[in-house]
Amino acid sequence: MKLHNRDDRTLIRELRAGNETAFEELVHRYHRHLLPLARFYVSNPAAAEEVLQDTWIAVLNGIGRFEERSSLKTWLSRIVMNRAKTKGESEKRMSPFSLLAKNESDGFQPAVDPDRFRGSGEAWAGHWSVGPKSRGTDPEQVLLNNEMLAMISGAIDNLPDAQRLVITMRDVNGWTSDEVCNTLHISETNQRVLLHRARARVRNIVEGYLRTREIAGDDRRFELQGTG
Repeated sequence: MKLHNRDDRTLIRELRAGNETAFEELVHRYHRHLLPLARFYVSNPAAAEEVLQDTWIAVLNGIGRFEERSSLKTWLSRIVMNRAKTKGESEKRMSPFSLLAKNESDGFQPAVDPDRFRGSGEAWAGHWSVGPKSRGTDPEQVLLNNEMLAMISGAIDNLPDAQRLVITMRDVNGWTSDEVCNTLHISETNQRVLLHRARARVRNIVEGYLRTREIAGDDRRFELQGTG
């Protein structure tokens, strides 16, 4: 069934009128954006999906009472978080996000290994000694891109909890900085630090992966030359 891509105000009005396609559009538009919020508080993906199913039922029952003082996305996010926290508490897993955010954003952490810059006694001190690896273009680029996407996804999954949630919201699902701060009740500074550290960790993994591929390619070319 074709969705109409209604704006949020129209979607709310038609949900209140019991329009079935409006509900389908709501789920299609927001499900993947809300799933990481649920996943943060519960122990496994199946439990997160259960939270989302409970959320959609709550939305149908509560849309008539939604006063539109916040955006539809923010309202949905709060429903998801409240239900996920309740489920997380029953699993004895729930920790306040604000505490995790503080722990993961406190202190100084260099975004790039200091050894990759020239020392104070060298020419061009402070400049790159080993620069960031360019992805370049080669005949295996499509394969490389697919491998890299899978590797990036795995890198995000292995980030500390608060960093994983923020980078997923911002870079994977396209939330704005304000939306993340308002939904998670964190400061802009905390949000920025968490995002920066998450991006830095993922970038370092990507660069390590590319260097490994380059070394493997050099070894392969050496083997071929040796058989000539």
